[in-house]
This record gives sequence, C-alpha cells and structure tokens, in this order.
Amino acid sequence: MTIKEIFDSMAYGPAPESATEALAWVAGHNGTFGHWIDGAFTAPGATFTTSNPATGKPLAQVTQGTADDVAQAVAAARRAQPKWARLPAHKRAQYLYALARLTQKHSRLLAVVETLDNGKPIRESRDIDIPLVARHFSYHAGLAQLLPSEHPDLQPLGVCGAVIPWNFPLLMLAWKVAPALAAGNTIVLKPAEYTPLTALLFAEISREAGLPKGVLNIVTGDGSTGAALVDSPVDKIAFTGSTSVGKRIRAATAGTGKALTLELGGKSPYIVFDDADLDSAIEGLVDAIWFNQGQVCCAGSRLLVQEGVAPRFYEKLKRRMDGLRIGDPLDKAIDIGAIVDPIQLATITQLVKDNPEGDHYQAATSVPATGCFYPPTLITGLGTASTLMQEEIFGPVLVAMTFRTPEEAVALANNTRYGLAATLWTENINLALDVAPKLKAGVVWVNATNLFDAAAGFGGVRESGFGREGGWEGLMAYLKPSSKPALLRPVTAPAAPEDPVVDTLDRTAKMYIGGKQARPDSGYSQAICSPKGKLLGHTGIGNRKDIRNAVEAAHAAKGWAKTTAYNRAQVLYFIAENLSARAAEFATRLQDLTGKPGSSEVDASIQRLFTYAAWADKYDGSAKSVPIRGIALAMNEPCGVIGALCPDEAPLLGLISLMAPAIAMGNTVVLVPGAAPLAATDFYQVLDTSDLPPGVVNIVTGPPEDLAKSLAGHMDVDAVWSFSSHPLSALIEREAAGNLKRTWVNHGRARNWMGAEGEGRTFLSQATEIKTVWVPYGE
Repeated sequence: MTIKEIFDSMAYGPAPESATEALAWVAGHNGTFGHWIDGAFTAPGATFTTSNPATGKPLAQVTQGTADDVAQAVAAARRAQPKWARLPAHKRAQYLYALARLTQKHSRLLAVVETLDNGKPIRESRDIDIPLVARHFSYHAGLAQLLPSEHPDLQPLGVCGAVIPWNFPLLMLAWKVAPALAAGNTIVLKPAEYTPLTALLFAEISREAGLPKGVLNIVTGDGSTGAALVDSPVDKIAFTGSTSVGKRIRAATAGTGKALTLELGGKSPYIVFDDADLDSAIEGLVDAIWFNQGQVCCAGSRLLVQEGVAPRFYEKLKRRMDGLRIGDPLDKAIDIGAIVDPIQLATITQLVKDNPEGDHYQAATSVPATGCFYPPTLITGLGTASTLMQEEIFGPVLVAMTFRTPEEAVALANNTRYGLAATLWTENINLALDVAPKLKAGVVWVNATNLFDAAAGFGGVRESGFGREGGWEGLMAYLKPSSKPALLRPVTAPAAPEDPVVDTLDRTAKMYIGGKQARPDSGYSQAICSPKGKLLGHTGIGNRKDIRNAVEAAHAAKGWAKTTAYNRAQVLYFIAENLSARAAEFATRLQDLTGKPGSSEVDASIQRLFTYAAWADKYDGSAKSVPIRGIALAMNEPCGVIGALCPDEAPLLGLISLMAPAIAMGNTVVLVPGAAPLAATDFYQVLDTSDLPPGVVNIVTGPPEDLAKSLAGHMDVDAVWSFSSHPLSALIEREAAGNLKRTWVNHGRARNWMGAEGEGRTFLSQATEIKTVWVPYGE
C-alpha cells in the first residue's frame, strides 16, 4: 500500500504486541501449573487445557481442583488468618500497597497474559483492567490503614472463599482479594476454568511483596471445584458470575451462617433521549456493548431510543459498527477481540439463531476465519417480551426498541428481572436527575458508560445480586461486630389451660392489611393467654393468602418512598407521641403477656421511634472521590417491600425496632409478630391515628414457622429479616434464592433489644440499597 493510498483510506495498520515474555513465563513452569497454596505451587495433578481463544492453540495445562485440594487451601488460610488479623493495620496496608506497586511494575506481563487467556483486546487489558487492579489494591491499602480508627467495633470474618468469572479475570481477583485482606481475612480464590493464568501469575508475584504464606490461596478447576469451595468451612463466599449459579449458591449456603455477596448477571438499559448528543451517545454505546466483546455483566445490551431520533440514531450506529475492527487481540489497533471459548461462542450463536424476531443487522466488517469471533450485531424492532430483550446474551449483540416519553423509558428500562446498571443520555440535567433515581439499578451512568473505580460501590439489585464491590460499603461485607452474641433461647407463647381465667369481654384482634383490619383467610384463630392462664384474647392464624394480600397492600403504598424524609420523620414522631399517650395501657398489656413489668419496654419503644425519626433525614449518602472530572453519588434508596419476622423476647420493642428503620428509609413492611402478638395488634390502633398512609405497615399474625416460607418465597418481596427465636434462618435463606431477595437473619443468636445493638446504622444499612450515580462534568 502506498502512502497516498494510506491517506486516502485512513486504514489502521497492524500494531502487534509481543507475546514472547508471557509465553516464556508459561514455559518457565513447563507449561503446567498446580494450585497456589500456602505460598507455593503444589505439584500438578490431573489437568485440563487453557487455550488462546483467538487461535485455539493451547497455552498451558492447569490442575483440576478436587475437594481435597480445596480443603488443603482452606486449612492453610485458616492457619494464617489469626496472625494476619493481629498485624497492625499499617502493616496490612503496606502489603496491599506493595501488591499495587507490583501490579504496576509487572503491568505489561499481566496485560499480555490476560489477553492471551481471555481474548480481550490488549488495549483493554493494558489501559483499563490492569490500572484498575492497581487502583483497587492501592485504595484498599488506605482502607486498611483507616479501619481501626473508623470502625473500632468491627473484626474480620475469618477465611473467605471467592469464585470469579472469566470476563475480567484479574480485575475480579482484585475486587475480592483487596477488601478481604484489608479487613484482616485470608482468602481462597477459584478463578474461572477458561482464564486461570493471571490469578496464578498474580499469586507468584505476591511473593515479591512478602505476603505471608496462606494469606492468599488459588485453587483452579471447573464448576465442581467452585462447588467444593462453597461447601467448605469458610466464613464468607463472594461470587461473581451467572444468576443461575448465584441462586444455587444462595440455596447451598442457606442456614450455614456464611456471609454471602453476589454480583450476577444483567440486561442493562441504555437510554437515549431525543435531545442527547447522538454522536457521543454512539461512542458511549460502542463502549457499553462491544467493550470486552459484550462479555460484561453490566453491558448496555438493551438500547432504548426516543422515537423521534431512532431512525437517525440507528443509521449512525450501523455506520459506526461497520468501522469496528475485529481480529487478533494482541493487535493494538483492534476494537473487538475473541469470545472467551468455543462453548460461549456457540451459546451466543444459537441464542440469536433461535430468535429470528426483529431486524438483524451484522456489521459489514471482516471476521477472522479461525478463532472464536462473532461480529457486532444489532437487532431492532423487538417487543418487551422478546427473549432477546429479556435474556442476557453475554456477547456482542445489541437489542433495541423505541419509546415516546420519559415515563415510558423508565417503565421499559425497569421491565426486567435484573438491576445491575443503566445508562442515560440527555443534555437536560433536570431530566437526567429525574430519571436516574427511578431506574432499578445499582449503578447509573449519566452521559457516560462503564465508569468504574475502587472508591465507588458497584453491585446490583433484584436478580443481579446483592452486596457492593468497592468503597467503604464493599469493605463492610468482609467484617462483623467484635462482640459475640449469645445463643437465642426459644420463646413460646404460654399454652392455653384447660380452664382459662376469663374476666373481660371477648376480643378477637384482626390482622392489619392496607390500613384496615382484616379477618384471616383461614377462618381460624388462636387463644393468647398470660403466663398465669388468663385468657387475654384471640388472634387470627394467617396463611399464604394473607401474606399475599399484605404484600399487595405494601406495593400499593409505594408512594411512601417518594415522600420527603422530613415528612416520614414527622409520622414517626407522631407514632411515638400517640404511643406515649397510651404508655400505661401498653405497659399493662406487656406485663399480662410476659409476666414481667412492661414500662421499661414501652419507654424504650418510644425512644426508638424518636431515634429513627431523627435518622430519617440524616442517613446521608456520599460523594465519592473518583478520578474523573465529575462526581459519583452514592445514594441510599429504600429496598422496597421488607418482610420481617419479629423477635419473641421483646413483643413491642422488637417489632418497633424492625418497623421504624424500615419505614424511616421509605420502605413498606409486612410484619409477623412473635410469641405475644396482642402487643402488635394493639399497636396498629396507634398507627391508625398517626397519619401513616395505608399499606406502609401491614401485620399478619400466626405461627412464624408457617408464614416464613410464604414471605421469603414471595417474588414481590425485596428483603426478609428474621429475629424470631424459631430456627427459621435456613428456611428463609433457601426460599429467598427464588428471586435473590436480600436476607438478614439471626442464625439462632440473641440480640439485646434494649441496648445499643438494638438500633443504629446496621438497621439503616439493611433497610437501604446504595445506588451509585456517575455524572461527568463539562461538554
């Protein structure tokens, strides 16, 4: 090609990156790797092949981990953990800083190995992934340094197990390892079977930081190895991967007491309003869906374009697609690399082939004849129920539809079971800040996409999982209170004697649903007696239909979340005021129910209402110090509908301690009282006179062990809390796997409801989701 022809075509020439050093590293291990356990490589066992997806050529043989291998790694981590946790925070910070610096020093080698093993373009490995890895270790070095002064009441969980995916192998390692080590935990990590090499390289590099043996352990293998790690005696599981596997992990860990965070799949909307800078939105969209070949959990794979500009936008987009370059990932001039594995390529191909609906357009660009490559694809004209509009494809396939109004855009964006990320483009800042809070997503990007930083929490809602990666909020998932709670003794209601004492007019307390008293669907009631055998009244025995009605009423009251925090505070103060006016009556009721003086519990209940009235407009979010010219806002949003099984040992205070923080943050609740339900049914009379909108608080009486399953399994409940003295934790966590709702259960441990652990930030944190909204500045 002549110089004139080059300037006429402006075509990119090849700019290959050498793989010599990376292949030499593999050869230095004779092309075969064992696990990294207790600071050294083990002797290789039975192996499998990891290959270069761009060429299909084998890269190395990697050991298939067994349950015994996992047990060996967990044992090494367990031995190392006490000493690691006792290190001064500054010393742990030094180790993390050293890992950050070593990542920078070995950045080229790490980037090339990542591209060889994963197939992503070297530009992405070199300029995005590896710098973010270094940033995470550096940031968490700072968190480790500050942890004792900022959170002196917290301690590490112990040994963490991490299972990570193949799309960002080293970055996902950093997201798990950095916070675990900063908090004083040790870790056993299983990389994806397709992409194990950078994890093994990083482990080897950690020697140069002097990282103590057993602090970091890597066990390679397929899904069976991951399952063995989930089943092993670790204290926490951190998983990033598919929603289907996340559900299985939630069920497998149910009732074990293991902490769990899940960062799962997504079908993220990419919304373009008619006033957007269309050219900028096009460039953002290229990054949103064709970055890493679309193999990104938060990929903007669902394009929503305002109807008036859709034809012009599609035309511009197709021209841009035609200019994308597909080929050797080690070529620095390449835009799109290889799909990670032939199996994943076949999955993408088959999913698109099986769903011919809509207009399919594939970029008019050359695709290599060999290797795992798939062309950029645009599918327009789909409906909301289309399979490709609802299912995560996890490849370079963009599906699109149009909308007319902002309200319709929000409705379409939220019409998914996922809730990981969302992008919106508009030049109207008022529109942007109106729409962003309405999107059901853990992360929202305004006029940008795929912005990540260690300081800003990342994670989803709904079936995109729970928990956050990054920031203080991410570190909290690796810590627990320093105090050790005692075992909770079961509390049962006094049995009705054969000849109960009856000295009052018959009284049957109904349920409280949608602001009205409601009879139980079952038609059955239970007698409530005092410890001395006095018949105090009857309460209805609820069933799944009562739970259904209560959840529907709670959803109907969703306007509560839109009220100002100040107004929610005023309602809580009003509830406290009305409870105070009837304090003597409630004290007598509690003494009748429990046989103990009730005045102190009533006083504590009034104080607790005041506490959360105070918190309602003071539990603030934060502005994150991210390295862009812009701002990342961490906003506390209500979870939605929270179901709560109340404590048995504090009939009134326990109920209020769960109800008050939930509604203070804008949630609606379905409450199941404990062993003395008449305190709860008396309390709804207070709610009726306190300006609380109907449906914000709903009370369903009945045996908690019967109602827990219906509540935890309900697909329209967003979170379930249980502080019942009945052994319900395993049941609730297992049933919650259906839609991956958040759970907060006691695992049979007591809580002092009269003391400091009965209130505070922990309750507010459980009542909220953190949404990170990124807003760049400037033109």
